[in-house]
Amino acid sequence: MLEATFGVIGGGMMGEALIARLLDQGIFAPGAVVVSDPQATRREVLHHTYGVQTTADNQAVMDAAETVLLAIKPQLLTAVAAGLTPPKTEHPLLLSILAGASLARLGQAFPGWAVVRAMPNTPATVGAGVTALAAGDGVSAEQRSQARTIFASVGTVVEVPEAQMDAVTALSGSGPGYMALVVEALADGGVAVGLPRAIALELAIATVRGTGELLHQGNLHPAVLKDRVTSPGGTTIAGIAALEAGGLRSALMEAVRAAHRRSQELGQS
Repeated sequence: MLEATFGVIGGGMMGEALIARLLDQGIFAPGAVVVSDPQATRREVLHHTYGVQTTADNQAVMDAAETVLLAIKPQLLTAVAAGLTPPKTEHPLLLSILAGASLARLGQAFPGWAVVRAMPNTPATVGAGVTALAAGDGVSAEQRSQARTIFASVGTVVEVPEAQMDAVTALSGSGPGYMALVVEALADGGVAVGLPRAIALELAIATVRGTGELLHQGNLHPAVLKDRVTSPGGTTIAGIAALEAGGLRSALMEAVRAAHRRSQELGQS
């Protein structure tokens, strides 16, 4: 169990997901966690569901915790940071999941904190996410390890230079939206060839999930798996030919590029 008290500013979906997994895995005890949220009903839900301490006072969280997760909407950063006093201990750890908020901006808003940017994606809410971390200059090796431990509770963790965070946002951050569209299209195709909607959707979800797990567990390059399931003159090669003709590969690549451009724009606003 980690020694530091864990604080969360913002008790929304991602904040709750991390709290639930951290408690379930015994990384923190409920009494070591304090959460601030402006909504009384939200505080009540978090307290009664998980047994954590709750408050409406962000400063109370900053004062109590040696490690704080900032899980608010990016547009609220300035308002939340205004009026907060510097930490009483030396360089406590601040974890930010605010899309587009740079380490420099976070450092200005929260002076005296060691800052790590994190970009988790929505599958983290079911423990199947992937989170990219970018650590600021003042982050110690121990704090980097702590950040990895915290986000590993909700899935895979990778570390990248901050310059690559917009690319991470475009791929894994926005990726669940792309995959949802692919699943929906596969299900629609199933309906088009005679499957009931519910069965088509179940098959599509299970196929995408199973393929991802097969690639992961087998440490396979996607092209290797594709070749393994593509027999001469068979059904799969006929379908792949149709996908290539429809530009699926280039469309997905352009989706990542477009999301990357938009992430850069949001970071400058």
